[in-house]
Amino acid sequence: MIGALSAHAQKKTPISQPLVSHIYTADPSAHVFNGKIYIYPSHDIESGVAQDDEGGHFDMKDYRILSMDKIGGKVTDHGVALDIKDVPWAGRQMWAPDAAYKNGTYYLYFPVKDKEDIFRIGVATSKKPEGPFKAEPTPIKGSYSMDPTVFQDTDGSYYLYFGGIWGGQLQRWKGNTYLGKTANPKKGEVARLPRMAKLAPDMKSFAEEVKEIKIVDSNGKLLTEDQNDKRFFEAAWVHKYKGKYYFSYSTGDSHNICYAIGDNPYGPFTYKGIVLEPVEGWTNHHSIVEFKGKGSVPRWYLFYHDVQLSGKTHLRNVKVTELKYNPDGTIQTIDAYK
Repeated sequence: MIGALSAHAQKKTPISQPLVSHIYTADPSAHVFNGKIYIYPSHDIESGVAQDDEGGHFDMKDYRILSMDKIGGKVTDHGVALDIKDVPWAGRQMWAPDAAYKNGTYYLYFPVKDKEDIFRIGVATSKKPEGPFKAEPTPIKGSYSMDPTVFQDTDGSYYLYFGGIWGGQLQRWKGNTYLGKTANPKKGEVARLPRMAKLAPDMKSFAEEVKEIKIVDSNGKLLTEDQNDKRFFEAAWVHKYKGKYYFSYSTGDSHNICYAIGDNPYGPFTYKGIVLEPVEGWTNHHSIVEFKGKGSVPRWYLFYHDVQLSGKTHLRNVKVTELKYNPDGTIQTIDAYK
């Protein structure tokens, strides 16, 4: 049940505190722009929508961007960057966004259900990383489901990754064809696979057909729905470390943030382990970023959320903690509580 709190995280002392407490925030996508960290989160609100297994009570209506000069420093709330009423095609539920920068323009990628209640991915632009952003009049052609994340490779190419099952509707799609309302994956089935596509030079469209991303075990076999402590559920994030591509994601109903490693942005990605153990709350959604503060050496950080402030799974708060690698490139598992 979506409202249930993770037993692992209950009644423990958190290793980090919420970055802001005047609003509820979740799903933090962190980027370094102009020497500062900008965080593009969901903005949780209490809208009075009844709780259900498709996440109807996550009824967010705008985005508010946060920034800080250093880890542990003052966090600035830049106010509303984009409101649902200013997205012509939007119906409801502005879920987890992400952002990218290219040639003087910042791009905000966001999922929202259209007028037919189908999740699509939109894009909005601004000349400033904090916005405000102006949305394109239509969603990205060929986009669907939710949790978009953008990865800029070292060769200057940009890729958009997305997808999420259950409330994220990924199970409603076969290939890139919409099947309508479809049952959630069942045990014994191959797990639903996340999606990706290279972005066109305009950053507002796909340069190719949307593809599935294979996440496999050490024997090269696709993960199954039975392996719900390892398989993809939602919340994709991609980063690069020492020439390898790291695809990390949430396992949803088993509450892990896991990761897999590949040799190129298209995968396949081989499952390696857990980045973050379950937090208090039903969901988790993260980002991983390298940041060098003034006079300090570069370090890697994990941004994530839990429900420390509210105790309610739809009213979350974003946090950050340091992330460390082992000499072989594997990630040291983090427990968010002592």
